[in-house]
Amino acid sequence: MLTVATWNINSVRLRLPLVAQFLTEHAPDVLCLQEIKCETHLFPGEALAALGYTYQAVSGQKGYHGVATVSRVPIREVARRDWQANGEARHISVEVEGRDLAIDNVYVPAGGDVPDRALNPKFGQKLDFLERMTQWSEALDRPTLLVGDFNIALLESDVWSHKQLLKVVSHTPIEVEALGRLQAAHGWADLGRQFVPHPARYYSWWSYRNPGWQENDKGRRLDHMWASPAVAAQARAHRVLEDARAWQQPSDHVPLITEFDL
Repeated sequence: MLTVATWNINSVRLRLPLVAQFLTEHAPDVLCLQEIKCETHLFPGEALAALGYTYQAVSGQKGYHGVATVSRVPIREVARRDWQANGEARHISVEVEGRDLAIDNVYVPAGGDVPDRALNPKFGQKLDFLERMTQWSEALDRPTLLVGDFNIALLESDVWSHKQLLKVVSHTPIEVEALGRLQAAHGWADLGRQFVPHPARYYSWWSYRNPGWQENDKGRRLDHMWASPAVAAQARAHRVLEDARAWQQPSDHVPLITEFDL
């Protein structure tokens, strides 16, 4: 078995106690973190190694972005791709030693507030990022797990109100279409919906701006775990740890966990 988790931690140093709690209580073999918000040399690698996660691949950046993959089984970094085309630390790829599996950890740009490339360059950058990912997917020739914060809720049931969010960045038709092209480029299987089929409710993010997040439940599914068809066929279980949104000083995202019979 191999268990893989993904979590936008929104500052790994600030929320190191939460990462430690998660690793202690749930013990995935591999944890992919996004938005670590620290330079590589400031990543709390020693603290995570003390918990058994001695294998680490980190791509950090001062104050913003950043991704890291930590593991208690041997992994080896194989690539860092600049899909943003500006040097931002938003991707890292590892291979799991002894298994024919690559794990690509990605943090897609949020895209600003206005869903118009002409008025909002950040939105254009997001679409271009997805297009570069699509071109990469078309050329993939090995079993791969693609995980992270995609910053897009793909399906109507991935948001609390499809109608009210159609013009809100993260659920606009142009973003949904772009993510659909990415999914089709490699035949990616959406593991979340493999285990929690549409139209069942499935959220992974609740805004800090909504203090009554549990009562109002205005969530979106921005975090995803996608797999090559051969990898998806070996997935045995999938969980969304919604309880983590109620932990002390939480991230606005919660962890996703998938178990594989590898």
